[in-house]
Amino acid sequence: MKALEGEASEQGEESIIRLAEALDSYIPEPERAIDGAFLMPIEDVFSISGRGTVVTGRVERGVVKVGEEVEIVGIKETEKTTCTGVEMFRKLLDEGQAGDNVGVLLRGVKREEVERGQVLSKPGSITPHTVFEAEIYVLSKDEGGRHTPFFQGYRPQFYFRTPDVTGQCELAEGVEMVMPGET
Repeated sequence: MKALEGEASEQGEESIIRLAEALDSYIPEPERAIDGAFLMPIEDVFSISGRGTVVTGRVERGVVKVGEEVEIVGIKETEKTTCTGVEMFRKLLDEGQAGDNVGVLLRGVKREEVERGQVLSKPGSITPHTVFEAEIYVLSKDEGGRHTPFFQGYRPQFYFRTPDVTGQCELAEGVEMVMPGET
């Protein structure tokens, strides 16, 4: 309370500074995955008059530098462009790295050509897929999952980073239905 009142005594502001220093020394700095190929899920898209289109998100891995070529991948056809600016908390930067929440200014890209759910990546480092094969475990009602079985053609929601997409389940040959609690 004394710190809030502006008191700089041992029980005021100084105690808050000591607490912050103790926390800083105890909590390790998180490791950033800066060695991998650049990847940033797009969370939002803005159009800034006179500048162009900016995509925002948290860099998942790697580093993006101003002047580097990047790809917009997913949902639509993959499109190459160039990073012409990186901004974080209203400060212009030369680069953004894993763990940073950044805005990336893209050259020659219209606002309508990009959407939440796509990813920005190093060219050629990832490829989009519309079909995949998986073995799943269906949670039972007691586990917070389904209480009824599902059949061929079931259309669940899949969540990949920022988007959710309706998919379609094709069951293995000879399988008629999948019960909650089954693999």
